[in-house]
Amino acid sequence: MQMNNHSDNRGTSPHHDHDHDHAQHVYVHSQAEKKAVINRLSKAVGHIEAIKRMVENDADCSQILIQLAAVKAAINNTGNLVLKNHISHCIVQAAKEGNEKAISDLNTAIDRFIK
Repeated sequence: MQMNNHSDNRGTSPHHDHDHDHAQHVYVHSQAEKKAVINRLSKAVGHIEAIKRMVENDADCSQILIQLAAVKAAINNTGNLVLKNHISHCIVQAAKEGNEKAISDLNTAIDRFIK
């Protein structure tokens, strides 16, 4: 899911360390889809900040681990949402256009996501 525009500096941005061509991603996601992903990510960021404060305040390690597990689950659920949106929109469109590279890129992304 492409959620922001990048200049042609693939791989050089500290927040963009993957290699694919955004020009190939022509499907524009709805504002509702983007908002759902952004909201989930914002909640995860807030949760991580709370965990950081727990560490700074010497909270119980088991409680920190429980909270870290909750963040992992939230990130995985967000990834699942992105994947579902990608398949139902981008991959469907790519299949209609005979874009086999998009299918290959999806397989690579899934492999990385599930590791």
